[in-house]
Amino acid sequence: MSEDLKPSRYEAIALSNESTVVAEFVRPNEVREERYQSEAELERDLIERLQVQAYEYLRITSEADLIANLRRQLEALNKITFSDKEWQQFFGEKIAGANDGIVEKTARIQEDHVQVLKRDDGSTKNIYLIDKQSIHNNRLQVINQYEIEGKRANRYDVTVLVNGLPMVHIELKRRGVDIREAFNQIDRYQRDSFWAGSGLFEYVQLFVISNGTLTKYYSNTVRDGHLAEQRNKRDRKKTSNSFSFTSWWADAKNQPITELADFTKTFFAKHALLNILTKYCVFDVDRKLLVMRPYQIVAAERILQRIATATNHRQLGTVAAGGYIWHTTGSGKTLTSFKAAQLARGLPEIDKVLFVVDRKDLDYQTMREYERFEKGAANSNTSTAVLQKQLEDPNARIIITTIQKLSRFVAKNKKHPVYDAHVVVIFDECHRSQFGDMHAEITRVFNRYHLFGFTGTPIFADNAGSGGNPRLRTTEQAFGDKLHTYTIVDAINDKNVLPFRIDYINTIKTAPNVRDKQVSAIDTERALLAPERITQIAGYIREHFDQKTKRSASYRHGGKRLNGFNSLFATASIDAAKRYYTEFASQQKDIPPAQRLKIGLIYSFAANEDADGLLEEEEFETEGLDQGSRDFLDAAIKDYNGLFATNFDTSADKFQNYYKDLSQRLKNRELDLVIVVNMFLTGFDATTLNTLWVDKNLRAHGLIQAYSRTNRILNSVKTYGNIVSFRDLEQATNDALALFGNKDAKGIVLLKPYADYYAEYQKKVAELVALFPLGKAITGEAAQKAFIKLFGSILRLKNILTAFDDFAGNEILSDRDFQDYQSLYLNLYAEFRSASEAEKETINDDVVFEIELIKQVEINVDYILMLVERYIKAKGTGKDKEILATIERAINSSPSLRNKKDLIEQFVDSVSPKARVDAEWQAFVARKKAEELDQIIADEGLKADEAKAFVDNAFRDGAIPTTGTAITKILPPVSRFSKNNNHSAKKQTVLDKLAAFFERYFGLG
Repeated sequence: MSEDLKPSRYEAIALSNESTVVAEFVRPNEVREERYQSEAELERDLIERLQVQAYEYLRITSEADLIANLRRQLEALNKITFSDKEWQQFFGEKIAGANDGIVEKTARIQEDHVQVLKRDDGSTKNIYLIDKQSIHNNRLQVINQYEIEGKRANRYDVTVLVNGLPMVHIELKRRGVDIREAFNQIDRYQRDSFWAGSGLFEYVQLFVISNGTLTKYYSNTVRDGHLAEQRNKRDRKKTSNSFSFTSWWADAKNQPITELADFTKTFFAKHALLNILTKYCVFDVDRKLLVMRPYQIVAAERILQRIATATNHRQLGTVAAGGYIWHTTGSGKTLTSFKAAQLARGLPEIDKVLFVVDRKDLDYQTMREYERFEKGAANSNTSTAVLQKQLEDPNARIIITTIQKLSRFVAKNKKHPVYDAHVVVIFDECHRSQFGDMHAEITRVFNRYHLFGFTGTPIFADNAGSGGNPRLRTTEQAFGDKLHTYTIVDAINDKNVLPFRIDYINTIKTAPNVRDKQVSAIDTERALLAPERITQIAGYIREHFDQKTKRSASYRHGGKRLNGFNSLFATASIDAAKRYYTEFASQQKDIPPAQRLKIGLIYSFAANEDADGLLEEEEFETEGLDQGSRDFLDAAIKDYNGLFATNFDTSADKFQNYYKDLSQRLKNRELDLVIVVNMFLTGFDATTLNTLWVDKNLRAHGLIQAYSRTNRILNSVKTYGNIVSFRDLEQATNDALALFGNKDAKGIVLLKPYADYYAEYQKKVAELVALFPLGKAITGEAAQKAFIKLFGSILRLKNILTAFDDFAGNEILSDRDFQDYQSLYLNLYAEFRSASEAEKETINDDVVFEIELIKQVEINVDYILMLVERYIKAKGTGKDKEILATIERAINSSPSLRNKKDLIEQFVDSVSPKARVDAEWQAFVARKKAEELDQIIADEGLKADEAKAFVDNAFRDGAIPTTGTAITKILPPVSRFSKNNNHSAKKQTVLDKLAAFFERYFGLG
């Protein structure tokens, strides 16, 4: 292309209306309908709008019609005519394989969208299922009220077909109904019928749920994983699978677009939907489909646009060629930067994409994140020699390195061909150390670069440090224009991260001179290390630990049942960290080891121990530590080795491995509390972490970064990040929120005061007692639904209130009354579920149960067995009936024990007076478990040995595997080619029975 043609290319990009996310959505001045709108009218309106947007409407109601249309669409896309034999073979092997499930079909769309057709004449031809290069070659159609018979007949609302394959499904509810019910209904379809017939609905990549007023979207594996969790109580990872992980659509200014009509205009614009399906989904190595949120898509597209415009304007190697993305901590920057790097790598003019991190721990963490998104994409390097090799290898297109290694490479190589390559350099967390000599050195030697930075907390003039190059103090000076913003206020409004709840604990005594303005910062810190104060704070943490980290709450994570969350303790200096570690050890020495808090300690050498709260750089250097601090750390690591049978110390390599091991155990919630100085306060993510104890000054970006360790979404039990501050950080918090949110951020980012929640709780409990007194039946569906709604709101309020110190003793309802109300709630849950199982069409659309919040306060089998022992001893005394009533009440109020009620009752009837209850229970459970499994094997004609091995593995792994070939191997043999062999239905029935069996016996013996 000649140079003079390039500006026109730039103009085309500048004027493009093909941005996936609209720049600013202004609602059209349509006359607002005031009359009631039925669900059918909402559906009709949606289809008409899609037709206006050039979707073809089809009246398809049977699978035969759906398959015939698919054939026609693939023929048109690929400019081919299938013979009947070719089509049958292609469809049976490449589209609807008998053993393919959601994961296999998603892989086909996301990774393997070109399938090979073997023609009748022996030749082969590539068949595209979707055209990812020229997206407008794909044809969009819409169908509605499609009927299919699986376990029962289902009729789906609206489905978008892409080249004939169902790829987007829309489930509608009438206005005023909670959209969580649309989410639940899709779960029901997945259980009942998405797999039925040829299983084409397992090709759905995205789901949209709407009640007209509110509309959200999410990916297929969010739905699939949610079901697996419901069935198996499986791992709840960060990409987890509940309603919490559905997303709002928005414009580029982060204004949510929630009305279905507006959502349809923007999200379902043909170019937008096709871009999302072909470019802005990531199918990671865990086989989860992640669909990007609008702010992530905008950021990636703005980077690509900047690369194109800067290239055309010959601005390479200048600040104008790059820019920075301000996306708040916890909003998914790694996914955004990965997608931007991946798309930049695909541009023909780009030679290399360098992803630069500033610390070894981030190198490790980011490396693992990148590897999650694309195996092998992250060619991480352990030495400068490896980096050099990768820079010289034309096939190493994306390279992860630290700024320190890149700087060493530059120092060693005054000249190198890579300096003239066209490179994109992406800095992760660009608010940190690269504002110094290294940044200047790298930008000096590279000639044709684009420099992009990602940060959750940019450096402005207000929070810039005073050291270093005065021309590189702010993010804008170093990286150029701000390309997109998504603040903590946006993220909390969108429920992508949690708000914070802050306790300022000012009951701790300090020396009288500490508040004297004349006292230097160093002397102040010394005064704050008074032994009495250290003792009081450690005592406070131990006393309130269970309450703040919700140790009464129970949930599953990483395949294990866990109680509550864990925490970090940020101290002001190495001296302080050592003192606190010693104090905790002293306070716990007389406690049995099983009851002690598991405490870790980590720190390293930092050139300047800061008192200004900006979290200075803390490297992996232990060499610079004074001998006393190093010896102390070695002793603490020895304690850690004793706890976990590891072998670490402070030598260079072993210390890095200690860091990695500690970080993994924090994420797995194997540690209760880790005492830190600066480490782990930036760039560390653990969803199980909910509390930060603070005895150090924090401000500006340092404060937001540290607080943000606690506010990752995990489940409905974790509703906020808990900050417990032993210093007066209130003004610093308000200032930081104003700087990184806006002047009104405080009201959004911080939870309301205790009094507000308690007043609401009092009101709701009074309403509960007045309207639904215990002992009086709740009759009629309307009253039952009112009770469900009211008790659900009490559960949500109580979940928040339990972390406030003031709530203890002010619960209003006694434990027994609360248990009885909970039993009523669970009875209704069981009734409503069985009603919706029985009904073919209707379902209770306006009922949402807060079962996860009930599960958190779980009664376990050990408690029941203790009561059984009491019952045996009390037999014939008159107290035995009272104990039996207590056992029944406990079982009825427990979601996990209700399906074991008959087992427990049989055991109570059969247990002998002189029995060792524990041993007899184990034998009883083993016998019943074997009997019930034999019955399932007989009823379903399963292969006995294979089925027993399958179940044994499930109990070992903590879950029934729902994908893969393991389930297929236990099924009775069927011919895959015979008509109506109903392989999928049989597989689903067996999975459901085994899942119910697993849930009944898991954890019992």
